[in-house]
Amino acid sequence: MANANKSSFNILILCFTFFLFLNLCHNFAFAFTSQDYSDALKKSILFFEGQRSGKLPANQRLTWRGDSGLSDGSGYHVDLLGGYYDAGDNVKFGLPMAFTTTLLAWSVIEFGSSMHNQLDNAKDALRWSTDYLLKAATASPNTLYVQVGDPIQDHRCWERPEDMDTPRNVYKVSPQNPGSDVAAETAAALAAASIVFKDSDPSYSSKLLHTAQEVFDFADKYRGRYSDSLSSVVCPFYCSYSGYNDELLWGASWLHRASQDSSYLSYIQSNGQTMGANDDDYSFSWDDKRPGTKIVLSKDFLEKSTQEFQAYKVHSDNYICSLIPGSPSFQAQYTPGGLLFKGSESNLQYVTASSFLLLTYAKYLRSNGGAVSCGSSRFPAEKLVELAKKQVDYILGDNPARISYMVGFGQKYPLRVHHRGSSLPSVHTHPGHIGCNDWFQSLNSGSPNPNVLVGAIVGGPDSRDNFEDDRNNYQQSEPATYINAPIVGALAFLSAESTS
Repeated sequence: MANANKSSFNILILCFTFFLFLNLCHNFAFAFTSQDYSDALKKSILFFEGQRSGKLPANQRLTWRGDSGLSDGSGYHVDLLGGYYDAGDNVKFGLPMAFTTTLLAWSVIEFGSSMHNQLDNAKDALRWSTDYLLKAATASPNTLYVQVGDPIQDHRCWERPEDMDTPRNVYKVSPQNPGSDVAAETAAALAAASIVFKDSDPSYSSKLLHTAQEVFDFADKYRGRYSDSLSSVVCPFYCSYSGYNDELLWGASWLHRASQDSSYLSYIQSNGQTMGANDDDYSFSWDDKRPGTKIVLSKDFLEKSTQEFQAYKVHSDNYICSLIPGSPSFQAQYTPGGLLFKGSESNLQYVTASSFLLLTYAKYLRSNGGAVSCGSSRFPAEKLVELAKKQVDYILGDNPARISYMVGFGQKYPLRVHHRGSSLPSVHTHPGHIGCNDWFQSLNSGSPNPNVLVGAIVGGPDSRDNFEDDRNNYQQSEPATYINAPIVGALAFLSAESTS
């Protein structure tokens, strides 16, 4: 009997030891290194080459793509070549493209010094977009071209961008059909990019800033939501649900930072309250810029003690506090596995954007030894870094499903991405034309995509950490430029932080 008890005890010890071993394996399996973050950074930037529209350059690295949209704008006597397809379709939507551009620029502004050999690639990705936005903003007086492609017709087809035979209609905003939201976001994008190129290409930077100022004046003078002017062309795809006041304040904030022109400070002071300065909004996205604006403007208070912006520090704290578990004002939802969850469709866009804001604000706080005030609780910058790192690590594979939600990173990642070009044979291996309805079987096929869209971050798992690697499930499997743009900065930060 004693021997039996001893054997049972030994078995228990072995089981306990094995359990500890599994836990240790899990902990160490996802202890991402600086090299891991650098690899993910490289791939997050490479993704944008898969979204390019226009004539591809000789140094194109995703070689399965080809030239596309070469006649964009020609039917309207304007040159609208270039830019990015927003996600898995072949439409160039102006509002998300401009937001992508602003976030790419902001990533380089804050964390470009940590990008090392990827800095030039990041600037190339940014310039591919700003070159297009400059064309869209300067082609005609008092006009901003905001979209190329009929989304309804496009979404009825499953074809490569190189084969597009759907209508390449062009849409614009004007004094008669205003779009303050998309125009002010475009101004923000150009202004932020002007900071990036100020030293390396001063003349280009000057052109960006001058155009940003003109586009902002246009947005401010002719006020209105672009989705009211363009209705079904942009809705329900990218409706301006939040209105345009948030973009006007966002645009003015970036112009203030880029130009140091006192008129923008006056504009912010005069219009801030009516444009959402006192609103505590908890979602930062291509539609709603309010949390981002607070963070941008808090910089001058935290780094320069500019008293006019003290209130923005308070509201930035409120946003950050809402994300921190244990904070008195915590209100965010997290999955059982620890992922921030905002919505069932393309949830990772909110995760990457929030992570970027957390790290950017942590950087600003570190500049003066500041902390986040959440009622009676105070949280140091390191707490923000810890929370953002957990979100990024989840995306890269430290999650219950043990899957990386970045295509091409790690041992296991989505194979059936909702993306036309990636899911169809490359134009180089199948040069014959693929018509609108010829290859819909690819959408419904269970086979992996033949072309790997390296670096793409998909929509991600549901509120219970479940993910379906199904091309038809676009809510979870579709990538988008605005999911990737903010993680470029976050990964640059973490690659440097992990070595310190």
